[in-house]
Amino acid sequence: MAYSINNRNRETNGYGWRAYQAGIQLRKKRRQRNRTLLKLLFLLLAVTLGLSGLFMSINGFALYRPPAADPLHAAAENKENPQGSLHDKQRVHSLLSPGRLINLQEAGFALETNGQNLQVDTSLDPDLQRYMLKKMDRVNSRYIGIVAAEPASGKIILLSGFNKENPDQDPCLDNQFPAASIFKIVSAAAAVEQCGLTSDSKMRFNGYAHTLYKRQLKDVNNRYTNHITLRDSFAKSINPVFGKIGTLYLNKSQLEQYARQFGFNQAIDFEVEFPASHLSIEDASYNWAEIASGFNNTTTLSPLHGVLLAAAVVNNGEIVEPTVIDRITDASGQTLYRGVPKPLKQAIEPSTSAVLNDMMQATVRYGTARKIFRGSRKDRILSRLSIGGKTGSIFNRKHDLRFDWFVGFAEEIKGEKKLAVSVVVAHEEYIGIRAGQYARMIIRKHFLDYFSKRDEQNPSHPAG
Repeated sequence: MAYSINNRNRETNGYGWRAYQAGIQLRKKRRQRNRTLLKLLFLLLAVTLGLSGLFMSINGFALYRPPAADPLHAAAENKENPQGSLHDKQRVHSLLSPGRLINLQEAGFALETNGQNLQVDTSLDPDLQRYMLKKMDRVNSRYIGIVAAEPASGKIILLSGFNKENPDQDPCLDNQFPAASIFKIVSAAAAVEQCGLTSDSKMRFNGYAHTLYKRQLKDVNNRYTNHITLRDSFAKSINPVFGKIGTLYLNKSQLEQYARQFGFNQAIDFEVEFPASHLSIEDASYNWAEIASGFNNTTTLSPLHGVLLAAAVVNNGEIVEPTVIDRITDASGQTLYRGVPKPLKQAIEPSTSAVLNDMMQATVRYGTARKIFRGSRKDRILSRLSIGGKTGSIFNRKHDLRFDWFVGFAEEIKGEKKLAVSVVVAHEEYIGIRAGQYARMIIRKHFLDYFSKRDEQNPSHPAG
C-alpha cells in the first residue's frame, strides 16, 4: 500500500517509473565512483609513504629523527675523518659553556646533549686542581684566575678561579683585567728585535721608578739620572725606562705589531669561547709610553692568554694553541673529538725568547718577585728548577680593587720538564694571598708530584 502511495505521489510530482529507475541507477554509479576514488586515494597515500621510507632509508635516516643532529657526530661521520679525530675546537663550543670547565676536581666528566651521553676527558691535573681550590683566599679577593699549562703542547693542566660577584663566571677566561706591567714582556721583546737591545743594554731614567710623568720621558743625563741595565729595568719594573722605550725607541705601529704577535686583539681558538685580550693605541707619544710600561687600565688580559705569554718565552718564542679537552667519546666509545697540539704562531725569535728568559729569571732572583721566591735555592723542589716571571699591579678606576699579576715559568735544570703559569688576583680592602704566592704553590706542587714519580726509579735524589 505504501508503495502505491509513493508511486502515486511521484506521478503527481511529475516523475514516472522510468525516471525513478534512472535515479536509482545514477545513485548507484555515484556510489561506485566514490568507492573507486577512495581506493585510488588510499593507494596513492601508501605509495607516497613507501617512497618516503625508501628515500630516507637510502640516505641513512630513520622515519623519525631526533630534533637536532649532534655536530660532533655529524663531523665524525665525515669520510675525511674516519677515526672521528676532528681537530676542530669550534665544534665543541656548542657543547661547553664558558663556566663548564672551571674548578673541575676530576679529569673527566659525563655530558648529555641531544639525548646522547658523551664522555669528556680533559688534560687537567685533578690533584693540582683540588690543591689550589683549598688554597684560595675567598675572603679578601673579589676575583682569582689561575691557569697552568705545558708550554710545548699547549695542554692546560690547571684551570681554577673564583668570582665573588658571579660564581658561575670563569675569571680564567675573562679579559676584563688590566694587563699592567705584564705588557712589559711585549714591549721588551719589541725593543730587542727592533732596536737591537740586550739584557745588558744601558738605560737611564730620572725621578721615581714606578711613576710615569711626561717630564720623565725626556732623554736627559744629569747628576740626578739613574743608570740601569735593561735586565734590571725589567726585573724591577721601572716604568720610566719602558715609557722611554715606547716613545724614543719604538712607535705606535711597532707596539701594535708585537701586541698582535703575542695574540692581543685576536680570537684564540680554544674549546670554550672567550673574549680576546684588548689593546688600543692613540696617536700620542705619551700614550705609547703608557702602553709600553703597562701604566694604564685600557690594555686588558685574560689569565688564559697570560699563560701563553709565559709559554712562548720557554718554547723558543712559539705560541701553541691552548687545549684542555683530550678526547670526547660517545656511548659506544667512538672518538668524536681529540685535542691535538697545534702551533699558533712564532711570536718572537728564539734568541729574543732567551733574552726574555734571562730577564724573567732576574725578576725572581732579585726583582719584584724576590720576596715571594725567597729560600727557593734551599728548597728540595724549587732548587732543581729555573724559575722566571713578571709581576704587575694596578688599581682599578674606582680604586676599590688592586689587580695583582704573576706570569711566569719553571723549567727543570737537569731535564726537559717545563711549566707555564698565569695568576691574577683582584684584592679588595686587604691584600690576601698574592698572585706570585699562588704561582709558587703551583710550581712546587706540580714538580713535587713529577719528581716523586720519577725519583721512584732513582732514589738517590729524593723529592722531599
